[in-house]
Amino acid sequence: MNAPTPVPSALPALRGDTIGALIASGTQRLQAAGVAFGHGTTNAHDEAAWLVLWRLGLPLDTPLGDAPDSKQNQPVTPAQKALVATLFDERIGTRKPAAYLTREAWLQGVPFYVDERAIVPRSFIAELIADGGFDEWLGEHTHQVLDLCTGNGSLAVLVAMAWPEVQVTGADLSPDALAVARINVDRHGLQKRIALQQSDGLAELPGPWDLILCNPPYVNSDSMSQLPPEYRAEPALALAGGNDGMDFIRRLLADAPARMSAHAVLVLEIGNERAFFEAAFAQLPVFWLDTSAGEDQVLLVTREALIRFLPS
Repeated sequence: MNAPTPVPSALPALRGDTIGALIASGTQRLQAAGVAFGHGTTNAHDEAAWLVLWRLGLPLDTPLGDAPDSKQNQPVTPAQKALVATLFDERIGTRKPAAYLTREAWLQGVPFYVDERAIVPRSFIAELIADGGFDEWLGEHTHQVLDLCTGNGSLAVLVAMAWPEVQVTGADLSPDALAVARINVDRHGLQKRIALQQSDGLAELPGPWDLILCNPPYVNSDSMSQLPPEYRAEPALALAGGNDGMDFIRRLLADAPARMSAHAVLVLEIGNERAFFEAAFAQLPVFWLDTSAGEDQVLLVTREALIRFLPS
């Protein structure tokens, strides 16, 4: 068993005897430690609130403002404070994402189990499922949905919840990730609606699929070398996309048409790699979908476009 990474003594101590004071002090600690965010929160305050509330066994939507029912001024015992301090020490000392410490992540208000066997779920495709961002390309023909690179199975679960009439398959190369996905499928009682399949890309997934969702490994090699420790704590298999980030995507786009039904579409997340995508597939017409991060993160491509514009 590895010894815990020591926390720098120069960091401010966790102070306060109320929930609000612990969150404020925890925010200062995280900022001083220079931890990185992006695994469910985007800033030190929100992450501190997450850690404090989770450690105290309170819902993450506990009101913390100035309202009369706010828990902001609720006192904490010395024992509770010590537990919270230990959790902050672990977050700072290990630099693991908070989701790996709490064993829980949320997408679109839905809770999911997660641990180090799978990437922390944060796909913008989840927004599009909830907001109907690509509903115009779906229809009565949409029955079989594939969530490729399913990780902990969160997108597969959200699809099954959003469209009760479809059958979903969550697929991943990693048996460890699929074991985590199984926990989430069972947790949400979707065993009859979601099948899980190990596959290297589309190799074991003949289809035909009416809709393919994919949040693949797409981080280019330069970016991989500069990732903060929180991201390096995740399985590299789920992140690294080769020199230009397009290794998995090249194979996917080449293999997909033969496994798609006549009117099928592919929804693909590429993060900050739009320039590399457009350089690799300059002739391919795609639709860029609007998310909270803009129109550069997720694209949609039809089977017809893949057949017409990519070499066979």
